[in-house]
Amino acid sequence: MYVSPATSGSLTTVGGEMKRKREEENKNGMEIVWQTPANPPEKRDYIFLNGRRHVRPYYFEFISHVKNRWAGKTIVDLFAEEFKGRPYDYYVNAVKCGRIQVDGEMVPVSYMVKPSQKISHFLHRHEPPVMAGEVSILQKDPDVVTICKPASVPGDIWFKFHI
Repeated sequence: MYVSPATSGSLTTVGGEMKRKREEENKNGMEIVWQTPANPPEKRDYIFLNGRRHVRPYYFEFISHVKNRWAGKTIVDLFAEEFKGRPYDYYVNAVKCGRIQVDGEMVPVSYMVKPSQKISHFLHRHEPPVMAGEVSILQKDPDVVTICKPASVPGDIWFKFHI
């Protein structure tokens, strides 16, 4: 189920800065977890069960600012050209339903971005479980730390997981 960030009422002002509430209740009484750079995962977001560590599903806000080379592009073209992990139609639908916003507001698919504007992309994430074992340090040098981690823990996360 997707709850549009534009209509969820989850924005608050803290010290003059807009931030998302960590949690809120949707109309079915299910808890919604928001994670942004301002609201990182907390200990209670992890569930340990049968030797595995699970992360509760959550909404995540990817934030970027419009670079000069992006200025003048439509919001959809910007995403389709710069973030090629999804098809063009995904970005069209994401803009239409508010999953992609500019300066915290919904915009039309034909909206032309301007330098330094804040662009947000909201995703609902379900991470795969990982083994709950400890990561042991095999050797610690001034420049390199060698570890032995469970095979299920990603080694190259690149914004995809909260390990």
